[in-house]
Amino acid sequence: MTPEFAKERSQPVKSNEWLVVNGSKDRSRRQAPGGQPLQAFQWHLADNTTAGLALVAATQRLTSNGVDSPKLDSEVLLGYVLGCTRAQLYAHPDRLLTEDERQCLERLVVRRCQHEPVAYLVGEKAFYGLDFIVDQRVLIPRPETELLVDMVLDVALQYDALRSNGRNGSKPSGRFLVADIGTGSGAVSVAVAANTETAFIYAVDISQDALEVAQANTRRHGLEHRIQFLAGDLLAPLPEPVDVIAANLPYVATHEWRDLAPGIVNYEPTQALLGGADGLDFIRSLLEQAPSYLKPGGVVLLEVGASQGSAVGEMARRSFPHALIEVLTDYAFRERIVRIQT
Repeated sequence: MTPEFAKERSQPVKSNEWLVVNGSKDRSRRQAPGGQPLQAFQWHLADNTTAGLALVAATQRLTSNGVDSPKLDSEVLLGYVLGCTRAQLYAHPDRLLTEDERQCLERLVVRRCQHEPVAYLVGEKAFYGLDFIVDQRVLIPRPETELLVDMVLDVALQYDALRSNGRNGSKPSGRFLVADIGTGSGAVSVAVAANTETAFIYAVDISQDALEVAQANTRRHGLEHRIQFLAGDLLAPLPEPVDVIAANLPYVATHEWRDLAPGIVNYEPTQALLGGADGLDFIRSLLEQAPSYLKPGGVVLLEVGASQGSAVGEMARRSFPHALIEVLTDYAFRERIVRIQT
C-alpha cells in the first residue's frame, strides 16, 4: 500500500481545482496568458511527512501543473526550506518536517504551480559561479548572458597583458573602464569585477529599484570599491568615455511578448524585457550614442535576440563605419553577442 504523503491523495481538500486569487499586490502584472487572472489552489502535505515523501509529493504536484523541471524545482525548494543541500536531502530522506517547514513548502509549491520562477521563490540565482540576490525588481540572470561576461573579460585580460608587457614600446595608461548598461541585478558588473583586478565598472540602470538590488549584490561580494552605480537612461549618466560598453538591454519585440513563458510574462519586470515593435529600440538608441562615450580602440558588446544579429550589425555599421563588427553565437549556436571593435 502506498504511504500517505499528501492530503490531496487520500483526503482531498474541498476543492482541488483552480480558484481565482483575490487581493494580488500587483494585479496589473499577475495575469495569465490571454489576460486572465492567475489562479491558485489549495495543497497540503500530511502531518508527519518526511523529507523524502515531501519531495515526491512536490514533484508530482509540479508535474501535474506543467512545470518544466518539477524534480529539480522540488529539490531546490525543499532544500531552501530545510537549509540543506541536494545531497543532504537524499542522505536524510526520513527527516520529519516541522509544521512550519511543511507550511513553508506548501506555499512555495503553490506559487511555483503558478509558474513563479524558482529564483524569486528562494531569493537568489547563481550566475558565473556567484550567487546573486534577485526579486521581482530585476530580471533573473540567464546562463546565456555569461557569454557577455566572457567577452568583457577577454578585453580586460588583453588590457592587463598590455599594461604588463607593452606592445611596440607602448603601454595603456589610466584605468580600464567598463560601462554595464542596464545592469539590473548587477550580475555582469559583479562577475567582471570578481574576475579581474584592474577593471572599474560604471553600472547604469534607469530603474532605482534595480540599482538597489545591484548595490546589495555588490556589497555581498565585497566589490563596492570597484563598481559605481549611476541612475539614468543608457549612456547619458557616464562621467567619462570607457574602454568597453557592455549592454544586455530589453530586446523582446512586441509581437513576441504573448509567446513568452508565463513565468516571464507574469513575474519578471516588463521594463527589462520589452524593446519596442522590433525589439531594438534601446539598442538602436545606444548605438547612436556610443561613439561619444567610447575611448579610441574601445569595444561595444551587445547581447541580442537569436534573430537580431544581422539587423544590429547593420545599425552598428552606421555608427562605426570603420569598426570590425562580428555576430557571435552562444553555446547553442544562436546569435547572442554583437561585438564592435573600433
